Amino acid sequence: MSINATPDQIFRYLVDPQLMVRWMGNYAVLDAVPGGTFHIDINGVPLRGSYLEVAPPDRLVVSWGMADSEIVPPGSSTVEFALSSNGEATVVVVTHRGLPPDQVDQHQIGWTHFLERLAVAGTGQDAGQDPWADLETDTT
Repeated sequence: MSINATPDQIFRYLVDPQLMVRWMGNYAVLDAVPGGTFHIDINGVPLRGSYLEVAPPDRLVVSWGMADSEIVPPGSSTVEFALSSNGEATVVVVTHRGLPPDQVDQHQIGWTHFLERLAVAGTGQDAGQDPWADLETDTT
C-alpha cells in the first residue's frame, strides 16, 4: 500500500492511540516501547498483544491475538509493519505471521480493509466510520 505521507507521519498512526482509532478500532491502549501494551478493540473484537520491536520510522512489530480466543489467542501471532519512503509517499507492507492456516485469508481481507483506511487517515483526512462496525463478529 502506498500512502501520500512520510514514514514519520504514518508511524505515528501505529503508536498514538488517538491516531490509531482514526483508521482501525474504536478503542486503543498503546505503549510503544518494547514490551509495552498493544491493545485495540476493533468493532467488538478485543485484540491484545505487546510491542516487540519499535524502530521509528521504518519498522514496528507487535504480538497479536484476540482476547478469549482459542483460535488466535493473545500473543500467538506477530504483525510487522515495514515503512519505506518512495518519493513523497510511504510504502507500507504488513506481514502477519503465525496465524493458523484457516485464518490467513480472513486476516488478509482485514488488513487490506484497514490499510485502505490508513491511506485516508494517514494523509490527515477523515476515514469515516468503519463500515464493518455493525457486522457480527465471532472471536472464538
